[in-house]
Amino acid sequence: MLEYFYQGGPVMYPLLFCSVLSVAIVIERSIFWIKERKRQDRNRRDSLMNCIERNDLEGARIAAGDMCDFVIRVLVCGMVHREFSLRDALHMAADEEIGRMGRYLPVLDTMITLAPLLGILGTVTGIIFSFNMLGAVGVEDPKTVTAGIAQALITTAFGLAVAIFSLIPYNYFTSRMEKAAGDIEKYATTLEILVEKNKNSSESLR
Repeated sequence: MLEYFYQGGPVMYPLLFCSVLSVAIVIERSIFWIKERKRQDRNRRDSLMNCIERNDLEGARIAAGDMCDFVIRVLVCGMVHREFSLRDALHMAADEEIGRMGRYLPVLDTMITLAPLLGILGTVTGIIFSFNMLGAVGVEDPKTVTAGIAQALITTAFGLAVAIFSLIPYNYFTSRMEKAAGDIEKYATTLEILVEKNKNSSESLR
């Protein structure tokens, strides 16, 4: 394996950096989503919404619990600031949660694009080296020429491998983030409706 790495030439070093960075991000994001999945509690979410529907604020506070669930954190932020600007509070909290979920994904996206480009750069430099050697030694020493071609093929393969490895988890993390955003939007919209409903009910009783 090391032999192939050294044959790839100097472009292999930035490709190695890209691969290490991609692996680190994939591991970190995988751990993040495993923890988030364990913290999700749909029963607690529904209990919180039922308390809000009954305008039972004390019950809602108890139902919120330790607020490990990201949806509950957004809803609690909205309820705390409901007298000032419920919608803005929900948007602010939702943006913060989505930001946490999307952390490092732009870097992973960059690696998906950068790695094949570095591979192509290695390909070009390898071919240039091959033609230079071909002009210098002719066809008398084919090993010198094929060394450059090997360099070209190795960097291309390594760059594509890094991109493929990064692309699959990137799409998975993005889909998880989009699903989480959908859950937040659904519950936040329901909260707005319930708060407005309770507000209208209170005004009608006056």
